[in-house]
Amino acid sequence: MNREQDFLQKIEQHKGVIYKVARMYMSDPDDQNDLFQEIVLQLWKSYESFRGGSQFSTWMYRVAINTAMVFLKKETKRKSNYTGVITDEIAAEEYNPVKETQLSYFYEAVQDLNVVEKALIFLFLEGQSHKDIAANLGLTEVNTRVKLTRTKEKLQEIIKAKGYEF
Repeated sequence: MNREQDFLQKIEQHKGVIYKVARMYMSDPDDQNDLFQEIVLQLWKSYESFRGGSQFSTWMYRVAINTAMVFLKKETKRKSNYTGVITDEIAAEEYNPVKETQLSYFYEAVQDLNVVEKALIFLFLEGQSHKDIAANLGLTEVNTRVKLTRTKEKLQEIIKAKGYEF
């Protein structure tokens, strides 16, 4: 298998992670698609530097989150104040209207978090350990635990303030 085929196979295998990052950082479906494409582009550009010292998915998380942070900063400068409601089901799951409504509330609430808080929540939801989250974000493990706890509390407050019912 050549390098390009190997890359495309890995992207296909892990595209759900890229969709989640895009949805976590952008509320508009078109912006989510743009971010998805930007992440894949950045992954391709840096694929040659992936040496296999870590799992592909761990490396991919780091590239995806860093790309999302840069993309969000550019979008924030470009758009002065955008608020939107997510209407598309991005993940390939069986449709459940209650779950979809809850996810929409969650992703809308996440838009009120800063870029580091979004990364913390994303990596936590992906099941990464505090140690791995710390390594991915360049934080200490203790700092990661504290920030994650505060971010979860902040997210709960946002959800309550918006009047979402679960």
